Amino acid sequence: MSATQWLERHQIPIYLGGLAAGAVVGLALPTSAPIWERTIYPVLGTLLYATFLQVPFTRLTRAFRDGRFLAAALLLNFAVVPLIVAALTAVVALPRAVLLGVLLVLLTPCIDYVIVFTGLAGGESHRLLAASPLLLLAQMVALPPLLWLFLGPELAEIVAVGPFLEAFGILIVAPLGLAWATEALAARHRTGQVLSSAIGAAMVPLMAATLLVVVASQIPAISHRLGQVVAVVPLYVAFLVIMAGVGYGLARGFRLDPGRSRALIFSGATRNSLVVLPLALALPTGYAITPVVVVTQTLVELLGMVGYVHTIPRLVRSRPQS
Repeated sequence: MSATQWLERHQIPIYLGGLAAGAVVGLALPTSAPIWERTIYPVLGTLLYATFLQVPFTRLTRAFRDGRFLAAALLLNFAVVPLIVAALTAVVALPRAVLLGVLLVLLTPCIDYVIVFTGLAGGESHRLLAASPLLLLAQMVALPPLLWLFLGPELAEIVAVGPFLEAFGILIVAPLGLAWATEALAARHRTGQVLSSAIGAAMVPLMAATLLVVVASQIPAISHRLGQVVAVVPLYVAFLVIMAGVGYGLARGFRLDPGRSRALIFSGATRNSLVVLPLALALPTGYAITPVVVVTQTLVELLGMVGYVHTIPRLVRSRPQS
């Protein structure tokens, strides 16, 4: 087993270790928060570069070869999921900063480790890999109007345009452009292939490091409000449970085979905390809790994926060989 395979197999305990370490450091050494905060952009930017590098933009046309699966994934993530999020957030009264974190993370589908977990559950992960560029572009376009629908005119008062655009440019546009350039280089030169492989191998440590620095930098500011963070855990758990059934029902409606059905269920359940985290970090001071709410979803989701990997193959059984 290679080092990369070992890291991918043990990624959940590694991520949980990063979260726990960040919480311990942040609570034990609250004065170190500014130091950790200065490391967020470099670490997160590198992680997003590695994440975008896994998205095959140079093979974007492959996503259109399976129109039925693509249509199901787009419908699930950008029509059905917002309705479910609306229902969940209507049941639970949340402070505005907490609600914004919940909306940011639940309205954006995952495009990275969902591929690994889908493969572990016997799903057709290559379908999600092919669809990931479209899912990423679609969520960038859909997120602002969806947030406006949920928050209305208050959204303009919450989001300061300057810091928001700065974070978007530094942590999303720049890594995305660099990833595209690297993909183009890899298609022509061995140097690009080596670089892509090396960055891909560093995905799990980079994710753990990001979780550590974000929690260590933010938790001192919201230590007196941890109850509000814990309060969203049942909401995130409910989302995972609901999406298993909804994804299964939609897969049957589209008459997808077991492999694509499993991939669709995972696509609807896993969320894109990494891409929206820079946007949460760019919010005003009064919204210090929002990034922690986003990271909390990652913790719940990672534990939920353990259950998904074991239960989804039983929910969607493979057809017997004839």
